[in-house]
Amino acid sequence: LILAIAATALIGPGAGMSLDQSIKQLPARHRIGIAAYSAYSRAGDQGNGLFLYPPVGIAAVLFAIAAAVSGHLSGLSGILQVPLDISALLAILHSLVTARAAPINFSQRKYALNDEENLARVLDQFERWHNVRAALQVLNFGTSLWAVIVLAGGS
Repeated sequence: LILAIAATALIGPGAGMSLDQSIKQLPARHRIGIAAYSAYSRAGDQGNGLFLYPPVGIAAVLFAIAAAVSGHLSGLSGILQVPLDISALLAILHSLVTARAAPINFSQRKYALNDEENLARVLDQFERWHNVRAALQVLNFGTSLWAVIVLAGGS
């Protein structure tokens, strides 16, 4: 239960940060322009974001996996184990998609801010991958809450 709570406490903020980026930040580039958004992304996501996103994401996947493994080792019944296993799977999938999305986002650095054609291509591609990540995280947050509820209730 403690591992599931810790995983949920990490997955929730990660899902919130991803939704913020999907719903508010990435669409803003259409209003402020590609160059302005790319400058913001480079300063934020590729600046202080490097000290926020990776530790939260890595800790979330580790705690989700640890909770699932702990459940198996302690012999949890199927109804209790299922949400832990789904949460671990979703965390792993999120990590795999992130491994594809992050390099795309960082590839902005190859282009000057006035190269709007290439920056638009990069940001459009990143947005597609990021939206998959966000969906996986939101689903995982719901699944991790489900795990905490069934574990706390014991049934």
